[in-house]
Amino acid sequence: MAFQSFLQVCFLALISFLFLYRLMRYKNGCPKSSAGIVELLLNVHRVHDWCTETLESCKGTFVLEGPWFAKMNLVATCDPANAHYVMSSNFDNFPKGPEYKQMFDILGDGIFNSDLDLWKNQRIAAQGFMRHHLFHQFLLRTSRDKVEMGLMPIIDHAAKHGLVINLEDIFQRFTFDSACILVTGSDPSSLSLELPQVLFSKAVHDGEQAIFYRHVKPRSFTKLQKWLNIGQEGKYKKASKVVDDVLSEYICQKRKEVNKLNQQLVSKDGVDILTSYITEKESTGLKCDDKFLRDTALNMIIAATDTTSTALTWFTWLVSKHPIVETRS
Repeated sequence: MAFQSFLQVCFLALISFLFLYRLMRYKNGCPKSSAGIVELLLNVHRVHDWCTETLESCKGTFVLEGPWFAKMNLVATCDPANAHYVMSSNFDNFPKGPEYKQMFDILGDGIFNSDLDLWKNQRIAAQGFMRHHLFHQFLLRTSRDKVEMGLMPIIDHAAKHGLVINLEDIFQRFTFDSACILVTGSDPSSLSLELPQVLFSKAVHDGEQAIFYRHVKPRSFTKLQKWLNIGQEGKYKKASKVVDDVLSEYICQKRKEVNKLNQQLVSKDGVDILTSYITEKESTGLKCDDKFLRDTALNMIIAATDTTSTALTWFTWLVSKHPIVETRS
């Protein structure tokens, strides 16, 4: 009898929840901010489609209130005017702040974590180096070599033997290797027929995953994991050490190369970003010590890897769904 009463209470609670959720779900075609997180969880299997549909119904902008314990309140927008207002014309009015920097502490003082003058100086320096014709030479050569000697052999091997491959993982390896070469001049060689597990790549991935969980877990739980060195925070600590060790080795090696060349920047094969920062430190106005170079390198590698691999995967999927496009090329 008691069990039956318990089931009735649970059923009534479920009905009440669904009724209230339905009642507060939409306002002017948009999910109400307080119900948005529930909508997101219900559509996590199709999160990209859900975001697109929600942005369309909300005229390009909506507010999402996360769990109270995680302080994950977000504003999502695809309106170019809003993006320009936040990222360009009024950027100084939207500092990331200390909480953001604490959440993404593995990035150090890199451009993703910087505000105001430090951000502007890093942006100017990075744009200058990336626009240099020597970097363009290096970019073209690196991309061509990775496609011809890394990407195509794997795809050809899979096609020849009728193998199923994870194309998203392949593109992730391709962009990670390319980004490391372009930024540091060193190749981690994660893109090969053996598809090896590279410690540096895994460490970056584990670090990003831990940061994601920091957004959805209570702060107290995250601090407890960090104190006990367990769970995601335990992985995060190990990942941070691997990242520090690998980048420290890359930077040390690069300084030796630059000293051997007597700081001559000119090269027929082009030049990587790390070399540019070391040889042109006087002109940047930045403190190009090992800590700064470590933070800058990691920020650039992450920026180049995730965005490009996602775009390549999405593009390939779209082409596969619309084969007529291939016949036009």
